[in-house]
Amino acid sequence: MRRVSLWLPPLLYMLMIFYLSSQSAPLPELTVRVWDKALHFPEYLGLSLLLARAFHGEGLAPMRAALFALLLASAYGVTDELHQGFVPERSADVYDWIADTCGAAAAASAFSTVSRRRHRPPRSQPDRLDRPTGSAVPAAHPSASGDR
Repeated sequence: MRRVSLWLPPLLYMLMIFYLSSQSAPLPELTVRVWDKALHFPEYLGLSLLLARAFHGEGLAPMRAALFALLLASAYGVTDELHQGFVPERSADVYDWIADTCGAAAAASAFSTVSRRRHRPPRSQPDRLDRPTGSAVPAAHPSASGDR
């Protein structure tokens, strides 16, 4: 059940992307007003976050999970653009793929940074008793000891 909760969200998200890419005019109220690259970026940012979460949940370190998420989301962006090449009134656009990959990279970077900070072990501070005191510290220079 744990694996399902990790992988179902990115799979459903990918199905949604495929469904929207299959339409000649997806979300016309939105796509008429917003530059399409500005839509690709957050779309693949979301996919990359979901993939990074799934990879990390499988036991990968945050940096590795983020890298795999970036690579998989970018590869999926390529297949999405190829798919759009077969949809009437749509076209494959390398700039859309670049926007997809930039969104995925932003998410991967954020995921890695936040995960590493969240799971960083606390810094150990030595106790006051562990610190050397005045007489226990050797002189750094022979003239500093006062023996002239």
